Amino acid sequence: MKLKLNQWALSVLLATAAVSQQATAANYADHFEFDAELSAPYRADQNGRRDIAMQFNFPGADAGTAVAWRLELLSPTDRTLRVWHGTSALTTAGAVAHQDWFEHDPANGLLPAGVYSMRLSATTLSAATLGHTAFGTPEQRIDAVLRSDNKEVQTWPIQIGEPARPVMPRFQALPMGATTLKTTNVSGPVTQRAAAAGGLPYTVYLGNLHSQTNHSDGGGALSTCTGSQNPQAGAFGPTDAFTYAQSHVVDILVASEHNHLFDGSTGTNASANPTTVRNLYQSGLTAARNYNSAHPTFLGVYGMEWGVINNGGHLNIFNSNSLLAWESNSSGQLLGDLLSPRSNYGALYTQMRSNGWIGQFNHPATTGQFVVNGTNLAYTADGDQVMVLCEVMNTSAFSTNTTETETSRSSYETACNRLLTAGYHVAFSTDQDNHCANWGASYTNRTGVLIPNGTALSQAAFVAALRARRVYASTDRTSQLILTANGHVMGETFTNTGSLTLTMNYAPGAGRSATRVQIFQGVPRSNGSVTQLSTTATTTTTPAAGAHFYYAKITQNNGTILWSAPIWVNQN
Repeated sequence: MKLKLNQWALSVLLATAAVSQQATAANYADHFEFDAELSAPYRADQNGRRDIAMQFNFPGADAGTAVAWRLELLSPTDRTLRVWHGTSALTTAGAVAHQDWFEHDPANGLLPAGVYSMRLSATTLSAATLGHTAFGTPEQRIDAVLRSDNKEVQTWPIQIGEPARPVMPRFQALPMGATTLKTTNVSGPVTQRAAAAGGLPYTVYLGNLHSQTNHSDGGGALSTCTGSQNPQAGAFGPTDAFTYAQSHVVDILVASEHNHLFDGSTGTNASANPTTVRNLYQSGLTAARNYNSAHPTFLGVYGMEWGVINNGGHLNIFNSNSLLAWESNSSGQLLGDLLSPRSNYGALYTQMRSNGWIGQFNHPATTGQFVVNGTNLAYTADGDQVMVLCEVMNTSAFSTNTTETETSRSSYETACNRLLTAGYHVAFSTDQDNHCANWGASYTNRTGVLIPNGTALSQAAFVAALRARRVYASTDRTSQLILTANGHVMGETFTNTGSLTLTMNYAPGAGRSATRVQIFQGVPRSNGSVTQLSTTATTTTTPAAGAHFYYAKITQNNGTILWSAPIWVNQN
């Protein structure tokens, strides 16, 4: 529906929000959080028009909950060119808003060729935010609400005209894992790539590092799957997931089961048998080992997704042989192997470090998540040692798409950047968080994991690559991006004196090319901003004394995006 903003509509929505907030329970189950998604066609139609779609969901909220949103057109230098405001009322199915935009609209003037952006900011309206909306025009009231940090922000590129292609250094694509080389799916066969003579000594394995099976709330049959399954009620388990993923251009699949659902309940099952709970987790580890033994060119990883959304945040633990738990049955028996208090992230990081476990921040939000001592996305020294990845983009967790064409996608780059400036050494990943039985098939996004040539694909090699932060995130599985600096490979931390030359090593897939290249920079432990350093594929700079990080980002000619892992430099 097309939404028109006026004083009457806003007043009605604000009143509805007040009633809804009183009626809505404060604690929602996992996945029940406000979500805003933006679909902005990368290219306009033949008439220069785009239909910009915005989708809002909050499964735990009452029907009628109000959403305030702002849509902005940004220039290639992130200057705001156009602004639209609106309000929406949620139903149980969410809400959808559309904004038609004509590239040649006199309101924005004739725009030169380049890569621009559409940015959506949205939030639900609660009693706490109503006080900020008492005065001013409807647009001013929405802007006042959106000044809060408690909002969802989504930004996606769009191309206008035909900008000049950036000059890219020569780079021979790295060899690919055996599964992706031999698999044919809806997008066609993947072509063999030979290792470059004198090139980087790594093989790329394509991973989907976040998914669920019927050991928790995933594995839903595609014909009936519309959301999370009841714990252990899904149709398909870990072995089914590994089998499916291997036939859909995935070398590595992580079955990351929610740690607090092994008791068969979204709450606490007071009658649960601890032995049954522990055995279920161990059976998943056994399933992964057995599958890998029979399929040595594929890696199935079984782990857990720890935490809850409300007063928490989800994170993956990739290599724990023990199930962490905070729930007990009516006899006081722990429903897991090791006690790990709910929402105590500082204690969790310390526990992970003492056990040698590593993790990934899953779909991080900028507020209300990963809190330590009252600080969002808080840094701890133990956390910095164990948290190695941050999801920068995911597809819909409840997609049933099997043709890699899912349009519902969410970006978390803002939160990942905050983690970097807080001091975390995290690389970017992109996953599908599959709850339905389409592991790896919903979209073309993959996490590229670099494993040394000649090293067999194994759990140990996978963990070593993640510890080294040797990964890149790509929404196009056929292209590669590896950032190097003065002979060092992305993921490394090194000391530098004098100039620093950053190089984007980019290998496009068939029919792909770079339309925009960007190198970003920031300062660890500054809690400051991440800024654009350059728009060239090879950049030489002399950093100021101290610590810095840099990462590369490429937008391709079809709008797909690649992110390198950062590289950390201590400048003398």
